Amino acid sequence: MTPDQRAAEEFYGPVLSWTFQAYSDGPDARIATVDGQPVAGLNQLAEGTGPEAERWSVYFHVEDADVVAERITERGATVAVGPLRTGGGRAVIAADQWGAPFGLWQGDGPASWGVGTGPAPAWLQLHTRDAFAAAVFYGEIFDWMNDPSHGVTYEEQYDEIVVRVDGHPVAGLRGGALESPPDPRIRTRWEPYFRVPDLDAAVDAAEREGGEVVTPPREGPLGRTVTLRDPKGASFCLLST
Repeated sequence: MTPDQRAAEEFYGPVLSWTFQAYSDGPDARIATVDGQPVAGLNQLAEGTGPEAERWSVYFHVEDADVVAERITERGATVAVGPLRTGGGRAVIAADQWGAPFGLWQGDGPASWGVGTGPAPAWLQLHTRDAFAAAVFYGEIFDWMNDPSHGVTYEEQYDEIVVRVDGHPVAGLRGGALESPPDPRIRTRWEPYFRVPDLDAAVDAAEREGGEVVTPPREGPLGRTVTLRDPKGASFCLLST
């Protein structure tokens, strides 16, 4: 979500070798692609929205947006927008009980667009104040535990809860040490990890284009990663292939 779509494309294009094309969800929706495969979406925020509003959001595909939206509000979380019909589906913008925004999408999408497949985001990271409670919240609203067809399981690993789909790791819920009490200082948010073939070259390109390094390149459970911030302030992470 960006108040300046052109500026966003001018940054992410050189940094991540993305190209952009129109998308059927509306005149202001654009899709970033690598080798013709979808990676991410860019949506224009309303005119007059401040630059601090730029952010990356994650969307969960659901069968019934109304049912999931009701489960969200039942658990004291927030449904800010929707369910709203847009393009070929219905969308919801929500926030969990700790303030981390996320979206729901009901409808069709590119068949190859899934976390950890092709050039799409390699990983989704939730920074939260209570990883155990967050696991319960997302598991309940998406019915992960009661419906085995989702193929979703949890695993404690490296001071976080790892979410797996059919055994494949797709997301981590991190809230400090798992046995520690909730940390109110954590800024709750979801962050996407995008793959790059040359991490150092991508970091250099980001700095040339006006971005900044938030956390320098480091080795982690996923491999070599870095956290960056684009010129408008949206944070994201890169993962070396």
